[in-house]
Amino acid sequence: MTASVVIAVDGPVAAGKGTLARRLADKYGYAYLDTGSLYRAVGAKVLRAGGDPADADFAARMAESLADSDLAAPDLRSEAVGLAASKVAVVPGVRAALLDYQQRFAHRPPGGKPGAVLDGRDIGTVVCPDAAVKLFVTARDEVRAGRRHKELMDKGESVTFERVLDDLRRRDEQDRARSTAPLKPADDAHLLDTSDLAIEAAVTAAVDIITATLKP
Repeated sequence: MTASVVIAVDGPVAAGKGTLARRLADKYGYAYLDTGSLYRAVGAKVLRAGGDPADADFAARMAESLADSDLAAPDLRSEAVGLAASKVAVVPGVRAALLDYQQRFAHRPPGGKPGAVLDGRDIGTVVCPDAAVKLFVTARDEVRAGRRHKELMDKGESVTFERVLDDLRRRDEQDRARSTAPLKPADDAHLLDTSDLAIEAAVTAAVDIITATLKP
């Protein structure tokens, strides 16, 4: 059986990696996995159970009991769940519980698809270090905060831009400073700054990178 092609798309929150990864999956007919949703689902389970996201043992138990239905919870994109996700993501037990799921998805894509696109924070460094193409998507803090603020306001959440920017920077620091799978580009990742790019331009830039990287 031919090995699947894996495209890793990493980067901080609101850099545009999710939209880009979905578009790439559609273009190439690959399976798509938003790995951040796994951590958000664990964070949401912890909050719904009345637990503390910083409680490593409790968070790990929630990760081990994660069901597919948890990924469809309506509150996964809320700011509270996002902050909880960043806390549970530093727990080694949580990461271990979710690692196997992600690797199986990447190397045996559902539906018999020929490849997979995974987006997250440690796909190219930990989950799929053997990925055929690695993209690290980023953007300026203020641009990312503006995108996240609009997303939250569109959902009816009342939050200031300054609060979103502060939370974003705090999450960035947590993600970069954690001892397990910190947020950083893989040594062979291609940097893609989307600060001044509309989605179509970002997709074009990514496709150019992928084409050049996969060229025989």
